[in-house]
Amino acid sequence: MFCARDHVDVEYLLSEPDGLLVLPENEDPRCAVLVLSGSSGRVEVDRVRLLAARGAAALSMRWFGDVHQPLGICEVPLETFSPALDRLSSLSEHLVVMGVSKGAEAALLLASRDDRIRAVAALSPSSVLWANVGPGIDEAQRPQRSSWTEGGEPLPFVPYDDTWLPPVGGPLAYRGLYEQSLKIFASRVSEAAIPVERIAGRVLLTAGGNDLVWPSVLFASQVQDRRAAHGLDTKIITSSTAGHRVHLPGEPTPGPEVMTMQRGGTAEADAELGSRVWPALLNLMKLE
Repeated sequence: MFCARDHVDVEYLLSEPDGLLVLPENEDPRCAVLVLSGSSGRVEVDRVRLLAARGAAALSMRWFGDVHQPLGICEVPLETFSPALDRLSSLSEHLVVMGVSKGAEAALLLASRDDRIRAVAALSPSSVLWANVGPGIDEAQRPQRSSWTEGGEPLPFVPYDDTWLPPVGGPLAYRGLYEQSLKIFASRVSEAAIPVERIAGRVLLTAGGNDLVWPSVLFASQVQDRRAAHGLDTKIITSSTAGHRVHLPGEPTPGPEVMTMQRGGTAEADAELGSRVWPALLNLMKLE
């Protein structure tokens, strides 16, 4: 469980899955936001509090790795997110999903299927659905399976090329794996593409050119192009020097960590990109 701060009202969700809903103080929410983490699997406590302080009802939840959930991002049912979306939609008609990395993949996918979602903020997104990251409910990582299911059926995905060899020495940078897999499994890309043209609401994308996790600028451009082909606008904000993480104004500065994976960028570049994204994000969520 998480501790409530004095200046906001906090309603704890059920412990299965673990999560946190934060409501704005002394006002009705101007929007309701589902905030999804990436492969860290964490509950985004600081981010939901930041958004609630600006007038949003903001909820973050564990969507894998909790009780009765896959251990990794492996055949995660899209229905996992339904209770959170139902709860948020009861609080505001302006329903938004905000995700980073694999959470951005989920955010775009959910918005392509749920007409209640009025806007999407996808930070360091993918344009396609990928194979699993980590083990499934069966605790197995192989064979490769989809990250997602819907109605009990796995969704089409791009596999990873198991012949890829990472650079020797230091924390792993996985961007090369994704780029190589797109080429090797080019025949799978079209079927695995996220149908972003089905998203009727607004879409905001942000990506760093020095993202070493995956080529998020390429993915963001592909999302923008696919929507443009259907006459749909998409706002995209990029930085040539930022990495995979976007640091929004008001969020705690990331502390030192044991690096198991290279994310690219620098603290300064990631914060600069976040400062440019922030006004667009507030506008998207009607929090200006």
